[in-house]
Amino acid sequence: VPGLVLMENAGRGATDVLVRELLEGDAAGARVAVVCGPGNNGGDGLVVARHLAARGAFVDVFLAGEPARVSGDARANLDAWRGLGGAVHALASAGDLTKLAQSIASADAVVDALFGTGLDRPIEGHHAAVIGVIDDGEAPCLAVDLPSGLDADTGGVLGVAVHALVTATFAHPKLGLLTPRGAQLAGSVHVVDLGIPAEIPAHVGASAQRLSADDLALWLAPRAPGVHKTGAGHVGIVAGSPGKIGAPQLVARGAMRAGAGLATIVTWPDAATSIEGHVLEVMTARLDPSRLPASVDAALAGKHAVVVGPGLGLDAAARAVVEHVLASFGGPVVVDADALSMFAGRPDALRSARRAIVTPHPGELARLLGSTPGAVEGDRFGAARAIVSASGAVVVLKGAHTIVAAPDGRIAVSPIACPALATAGSGDVLGGIVGALACHLAPFDAACAGVLLHGLAGESWVRTHGGADRGLLASEIADALPSRPGA
Repeated sequence: VPGLVLMENAGRGATDVLVRELLEGDAAGARVAVVCGPGNNGGDGLVVARHLAARGAFVDVFLAGEPARVSGDARANLDAWRGLGGAVHALASAGDLTKLAQSIASADAVVDALFGTGLDRPIEGHHAAVIGVIDDGEAPCLAVDLPSGLDADTGGVLGVAVHALVTATFAHPKLGLLTPRGAQLAGSVHVVDLGIPAEIPAHVGASAQRLSADDLALWLAPRAPGVHKTGAGHVGIVAGSPGKIGAPQLVARGAMRAGAGLATIVTWPDAATSIEGHVLEVMTARLDPSRLPASVDAALAGKHAVVVGPGLGLDAAARAVVEHVLASFGGPVVVDADALSMFAGRPDALRSARRAIVTPHPGELARLLGSTPGAVEGDRFGAARAIVSASGAVVVLKGAHTIVAAPDGRIAVSPIACPALATAGSGDVLGGIVGALACHLAPFDAACAGVLLHGLAGESWVRTHGGADRGLLASEIADALPSRPGA
């Protein structure tokens, strides 16, 4: 597909997004400042300027670079803009930045077309100052392809980055947009079709699969009328300790709401006594400190999947329980919370489990890798690949746009970034959901389906509470789980 065609499609599609999302559907009479870089991202911005002018908008075009250095397809669109009588204001000095600030101050919208996916070094100096002017202005910003300064692959910030309200990205989402930092910088993301033939991505491959609610139909098949509770799946939950009896109950609630027919909490005797006064549908089994391996085996006999770790403790006895579960249980094991902390700096020890699904948040993953939470968040996809390589497990890296990675190289990413899910016990419920699904699905599929259901439940709660972004209780996540695909 010729580059000029791709650039034209990109700019026209970005204009459609801009008008629909920021100009109330009508560009006529609107004032827009378009800030272009010298490369192809700037060329896309020049197409946006031309289409806006054709729709009756008043457009100021600014170029952060020497016009003489613009080349290729971007040059063709610079010449086209000038050929229509459009002016280009070079941003070469502090005085030029003042003009940009004045234009943005009177604008209905500003377009960030400075840098795109090819940026590979930190933005500094004059270009950083240009971004500062864009961010300091009150006009809502549309980013072209991705906010300038955002690393397209990692979601890290290369020096400084534009804070956009809307991003029009091209052909497919970029990995960097599907990270907590990327989501914060990009605002609402809209994918623009470039007219690339559908067989091209299938031929060249994809970095990751973005999960969709439509995928649930592949994993959650209707049950046969004669299914019984054992056939629906029995989840063992090795979790809890005195003072931490809520975690195993939340795991169990998540498992039962996700379709498990049975759930048994396996815990220390004192904790079991306390839990038994709170649960109705869930069974309990006691660990025997004097004969831990045997009591673990007896409690997990007949279970289809196990969730181990939440609230279990970090002492020697808890460590012995976790290590025995991983080494002896033949089915899928969801490893979370305290169980993950036991493997800090030695993720290779997780290989003792035959079918492990580990579910760390960034802090836990950092401890596993001997890294820092900042480093993990700076390259979430790289960190997920690293822990998969070290542990041999399916990995669920929790957070906005949760990542699921498998030893065979598959990576899936959730489309959901729901701040209401930032609540105590949210991860416990997720562990239970994944455990229930792992009774019948392969570990990677169970993790993907569980992450998606968990996120959809959070979004459902937000809708029913007037768009609230806080106040969700973990038990309400379980209760809000969709009862069927598409619900």
